[in-house]
Amino acid sequence: QVQLVESGGGLVQSGGSLRLSCAASGRTFRRYAMGWFRRALGKEREFVAAITSSGGSTLIADSVKARFTISRDDAKNTVYLQMNSLKPEDTAVYYCAAGPRITTNFGYDYWGQGTQVTVSS
Repeated sequence: QVQLVESGGGLVQSGGSLRLSCAASGRTFRRYAMGWFRRALGKEREFVAAITSSGGSTLIADSVKARFTISRDDAKNTVYLQMNSLKPEDTAVYYCAAGPRITTNFGYDYWGQGTQVTVSS
């Protein structure tokens, strides 16, 4: 069992930056691929970024490529999402997820509760 807790969300102006963190419980964190997803009001949940268990490979959605970066620190059981040049359309609840393999779909075993990101224009 893995518990995930996101933090770092908030209100930011367009063009600003935020770094989201997702802290995982347990000693098996390094075995899991980690992903970030988001759901905007009235829209479907969508993939944002993912990283392999080794940290050696990442996937980034085209909509945020060159602006968002995913990384992990296994010593801290934490995965990060660095978000730069934020746009109003990035406004959403952001969720982290843990699973056996990196993927852009929803095939992750564990999910956090989410953290709200609001970008004002």
